[in-house]
Amino acid sequence: MTLRLHGIGLTYPDGERTVHALHEVSLRVEPGELLAVTGPSGSGKSSLLAVAAGLLRPTAGSVRVGETDLTGLRGAALSRLRLNRIGIVFQQHNLVASLTAAEQLQVTEHMRGRSARQARDRAVQLLATVGLSGKQHRRPNRLSGGERQRVNIARALTARPEVLLVDEPTAALDQERGARIVELLRDVTGQYGIATVLVTHDTQHLTHADRTVAIRDGKLSE
Repeated sequence: MTLRLHGIGLTYPDGERTVHALHEVSLRVEPGELLAVTGPSGSGKSSLLAVAAGLLRPTAGSVRVGETDLTGLRGAALSRLRLNRIGIVFQQHNLVASLTAAEQLQVTEHMRGRSARQARDRAVQLLATVGLSGKQHRRPNRLSGGERQRVNIARALTARPEVLLVDEPTAALDQERGARIVELLRDVTGQYGIATVLVTHDTQHLTHADRTVAIRDGKLSE
C-alpha cells in the first residue's frame, strides 16, 4: 500500500513558547520504494517518522496507509493498524536480553495470534531473510551490533507490513556494517513490496535509496 502524508503540521508547547516541529509536510511513498529522509539533528526527522507511525498525532494534515487515515483512528483501532500493517525499526534495538533471536520474533507473532509452530517457522524464515541463518538461538549479548539491528529489522517484518519506518538504523555502526544494513533494507523493500521510509544523517548510504528528501526546521525539500 502507498504511504501518503499530506499537509502535516506539528506544534507543541515548550514552556512559554510554541515549537513548530513540522510545517506543511507532504510526501508519498509507493510500494517497493525506499525513501531516505535526511537532515541535521533537531530538524524534525524523528517527529516526521513518529507522525507517520501514528505515535504522534499531527496538529494539521493527514496520514494514510492505503485508504486508511491514521489521524482518524483512536485507541485499539490505531494499535491494531500499527501491529498488523506498519513495521517500525527504532534507532535502539530494544531487544530483550533473556530471549534468543528467534524468540524476539516469536513474541510478536504470538501477539498476532499465531500458533507456536507458526511463530517458530516464521521466525526462522525471517532470520534467514536478514542473513542470520544458524544464529536464531543466540541471545543479544552473543550478537554483533549489526546482527542485533538485523534482528530488529526481522522483528519489524513479522507484521508483514505495508509500510516500514526506520529511524537511524546505522547510528551505532561503523561504515561497513551500516552499509550492509541499508543494503538489507533495500532488498526487503523490493522483495516484500513495502513502502519504506529511512531516516538517516549519513549521506553515504543514500545511493541505496530510490529517492531522497531533506528536512530542515520542520520543512521538507527534494
